[in-house]
Amino acid sequence: MSLDRSPSRERGGWSSPGLTTPFEEANGKSYGGLDGKQDVSWAKARANSARVQDSQGQGFISRHYRRLSESLPHFAHGGQEDRFAEKEKLGRGRASRTSFKELPRRLGLLLSRRRKPVAVFVLMLLAVFAWFQKPISYWYRRTSVLGGGSKFVIILAANQGGGVMEWKGAREWAIERDSVKNKKRYVSEWGYELDIVDMSTKKRYAHEWRESWEKVDVIRNAMRKYPNAEWFWWLDLNTFVMEPTYSLQSHIFNHLDRTTYRDINVYNPLHIQHPPNGTSGDPNAPQYANYLDPECLSAEGDGDPNSINLIIPQDCGGFNLGSFFVRRSAWTDRLLDIWWDPVFYEQKHMEWEHKEQDALEYIYTNQPWVRPHVAFISQRLVNAFPNGACGDDRGLPDGGCAAVRPGDGLDPKECGVQGIHYQERARDFVVNMAGCEWGRDCWGEMYNFRQLSNRLNRSRWERFKDWWGDSMEKSKAESEQQQQQQQG
Repeated sequence: MSLDRSPSRERGGWSSPGLTTPFEEANGKSYGGLDGKQDVSWAKARANSARVQDSQGQGFISRHYRRLSESLPHFAHGGQEDRFAEKEKLGRGRASRTSFKELPRRLGLLLSRRRKPVAVFVLMLLAVFAWFQKPISYWYRRTSVLGGGSKFVIILAANQGGGVMEWKGAREWAIERDSVKNKKRYVSEWGYELDIVDMSTKKRYAHEWRESWEKVDVIRNAMRKYPNAEWFWWLDLNTFVMEPTYSLQSHIFNHLDRTTYRDINVYNPLHIQHPPNGTSGDPNAPQYANYLDPECLSAEGDGDPNSINLIIPQDCGGFNLGSFFVRRSAWTDRLLDIWWDPVFYEQKHMEWEHKEQDALEYIYTNQPWVRPHVAFISQRLVNAFPNGACGDDRGLPDGGCAAVRPGDGLDPKECGVQGIHYQERARDFVVNMAGCEWGRDCWGEMYNFRQLSNRLNRSRWERFKDWWGDSMEKSKAESEQQQQQQQG
């Protein structure tokens, strides 16, 4: 029979052959198809249809139910309904509050299998940051807007002994190597510039025996070499930065009004008179008023830290130029011109034992225009001495310098602006082995301070390893002692 019309279920069966469904009468009899056969029933056909549909669509859901259920969002259930104020609504239409207890679960969801690419990207980003942490911090600290490290230049003279005709031995080479390595490490930490000057190439100073005056010329050359820098820090070779974690900004320059003082009368080992005497010769003229302006007469200058162009520490003998700061300015150019004047040098070089240092002291004493722009700094802040230089170290009192009272009998060389010797307990910034070539061991002092700096600046892991090693050695020594006592 052909399918010339749509199949319809009527008494007698379907019009299409093979789809005849028995029809049950009230008496329980069923009628077969048109051909009289009852091989296909309605229930059987419906079951076959259901199996076909299940194999085509619903079977996929059954096979992948677990994977699909894990990808679906999680809702509050199983005893979590009490998080909502209205249990029958389960917080619908409200923003759920994330508690700290749920953070691990949410982090776990972020790192689930469905978010593996995001987790891998985050881990790669953290690894790159950890690998390039030092370059990134160097760039950050060097920028003029953020860190300001590019404004500072450290000038290091890389020759030992002060003479270009003197050969260096093994100890001198070792001192130079440790000193240069120490300065490189420090500038890499804070983004400063390091200008290492090889003084052995300055032959023009040798014929004049003017090896100490080269500081003035080197500073001028550094200003031309680094036109964007503001402050220039001169360091002798026999210096060592004990605390590389101290930045110049936080240690000194962010609060110059507190770290420096302008009045030389506060600590005046040279007994320089301030203000200087008048020169008019008129006994009736007001003192000093004949040629000095109020700023030169004032012991504090103009009182503005921004007007400071030269920062110098003072030791027991006066100005110390083993570690000092110079600022780029028109005043500095004028000072360097006078300081480097060859006529000035020729007239006084035989009289000045400390050469360029005595020359600067002479300029400060006899040129009143210099004083308003010069500031002094406690020596222990930038140029502490080891024991034996400028006398013997007596150490800090209990409670530090703040506990010192008048009449205590404490040597003023240890505290305040007169502090000279390096104090480990106070974690002083820089140590200068000044004068070690005159009766002291330069290499021994450099080595000891290097080891001390390494010990003081250990990481937490290094401190733990040292503690563990000391504990093991102590327990081993105690066990050996007990064995000896038992055998004895």
